[in-house]
Amino acid sequence: MPKFIALALSAVLLLAIPLESQKTKVFPFDYKIEELENGLKVVTIPLNNPNIISYYTIVRSGSRNEIEPGKSGFAHFFEHMMFKGTKEVPSAAYDEFLTQLGAGTNGFTTDDFTCYFVVFAGRDNLEKVVKIEADRFINLYYTEDMIRTEAPVIEGEYYSSVSNPDRRLSELLRGTAFEKHSYKHTTLGYLKDIQDMPNQYEYSLLYKNRFYAPDNTILLVAGDFDPAQLMTLVKKYYSDWKKSNYALQTPVEPPQTLPKRAHYDWPTKTLARLAIGFHGPAYSDEMIDKAALNLLAEVSFSPSSPLYQRLVNEEQKCASLGANFSDNRDPHLLVFNAVVKNDDDLATVESEVLKELERIKNEPASASKLADIKSNIKYSMADALGTTDGVAGTLARYLELAADPGTVNKLFDLYERITPQDIQDMAKKYFKPANSTVVTLTGGKAK
Repeated sequence: MPKFIALALSAVLLLAIPLESQKTKVFPFDYKIEELENGLKVVTIPLNNPNIISYYTIVRSGSRNEIEPGKSGFAHFFEHMMFKGTKEVPSAAYDEFLTQLGAGTNGFTTDDFTCYFVVFAGRDNLEKVVKIEADRFINLYYTEDMIRTEAPVIEGEYYSSVSNPDRRLSELLRGTAFEKHSYKHTTLGYLKDIQDMPNQYEYSLLYKNRFYAPDNTILLVAGDFDPAQLMTLVKKYYSDWKKSNYALQTPVEPPQTLPKRAHYDWPTKTLARLAIGFHGPAYSDEMIDKAALNLLAEVSFSPSSPLYQRLVNEEQKCASLGANFSDNRDPHLLVFNAVVKNDDDLATVESEVLKELERIKNEPASASKLADIKSNIKYSMADALGTTDGVAGTLARYLELAADPGTVNKLFDLYERITPQDIQDMAKKYFKPANSTVVTLTGGKAK
């Protein structure tokens, strides 16, 4: 990650969510979506928390956008460059401004989007923040020397990442499971591409013009502000930003027709790892597939599930066990992970996970258990929305998927309608041997 300016603000105040609203909507806040002529979407969520404002810029560009050979990892690399400043406000001046403001700022890159945020206090500071953020997105300035200087930092991040067995296993799983889609590589990208980044100045300009454009960006502002004043400021400072009109075409991943398997020998002693991936659906707030699978993961692989209790707590074969079904714009992987205490138990744990998936296909989930899971998910979301920055940070990930805060309520409406039979149907649809990729890692045996 680029520079982090420590947040000097105290913990943001809890939101007062009316009980009646909670009963009807998981996301109970009023919001408005407006769009500038250049395509910039602006989502405003005024809240009753005095004095706190969260200002998020969501660029719908992540490793998914890296479809050209030799350009993996570029979304993450460009996140770093976004903190280099402009001619009017260089990096040091930007840092000093936010320090004086008592603000916190950072950025992060994912498969599907890159997000930048500023959390600050005071309505009086709103125009200053809008102006300086618009300046850095429209007028970002860096030289070839800056590119060359930053590239080794990214390479260092890569080495740090792959020194973690879990990260290496994830890299192996993606690389084995995907054939065509850019989800094949992680956000950090391939090492050979990272090592070539010092030579990518010209491509970086093309990348900025394609993706760091208003028609590929969503501005999300939540907290104590006047929406009319904000829109006046946004129009004043962002209207000159030129749209891109670039249409990304990600490669379509062909259906997997045979089981896949791969193994990684970790050079030093470590606990064994197992990951079983199945190609799954993209995020949707209309089709039940992904929502039903999310519920399946909680019913059968959460810490309260019988399988977890047996393998982790009773037999103690696993140090951890879980399911990771990420929400993505394109179809991604449904992944079951386990850290296994004894190498000899790897095959047993794999067999137990696959048996559980077969059981789900043939035995309906308990209706009461499913109701409890739905309730827990709902209250977890309400808890996440308990602060100003909780609202903005949670919503940012949904906005990049659907560009409308209303998707949250549509998704939870889907959850309410899903039945045990729906979960069975989705298990049969996606958890087929031919659709599976199994990767393992053991340590201390490499030559």
